[in-house]
Amino acid sequence: MPTKLDRLIESIDPTRTVDDVTVRIDEAVNSFRLDRPQIDRWDDFSACLARFFRHVEDHALRARKPLPVNLEMDGSRCMHALRQVFGPNGDKAAFEMARTGLDGGLRAVLQAVASRMAEQYAGNETAAKIAQYWDELTVDEQLAAVREYIDKHGHLLPSELTEGSAGRIFGSFPKVLEQHPQLVRRLRDVGR
Repeated sequence: MPTKLDRLIESIDPTRTVDDVTVRIDEAVNSFRLDRPQIDRWDDFSACLARFFRHVEDHALRARKPLPVNLEMDGSRCMHALRQVFGPNGDKAAFEMARTGLDGGLRAVLQAVASRMAEQYAGNETAAKIAQYWDELTVDEQLAAVREYIDKHGHLLPSELTEGSAGRIFGSFPKVLEQHPQLVRRLRDVGR
């Protein structure tokens, strides 16, 4: 019979979190209509990104009624995603891609934003499931869960975390669990 930890691990498996969110976001990217393939004005670029961000977020969060585009807020959130993907001046680099059509142009910019959004939403979903699981356990159950995780999944972790009494894992187990889907995904990618 599966334990509480087994059920959690199953629920945060990349096929149930990352892959599921990625499918919804890919559908949103594919259904987004561009007015033109290149944009040469910053204001048009910002407006396009705001529309795109709102469109993708509505799909990712399965919004029953899409929210109206807020050019300032949605645009700002999208620019933040661009800086996370392309670095401190990522918004400017992305504009150059959109303006010139180089390096995949506007479509590559939108895909980069979508990929970042998929990572963020999958991470948020995983963190929420872990927090709920962890908060429902007693202290004794928490200690037992850490031991069970090390027994079943310790091979996925760096040896410096599991050596000795694995004190580093006990001190930050929810964070270890948040990394579990990425560890599983990397392991599966090696097998391909």
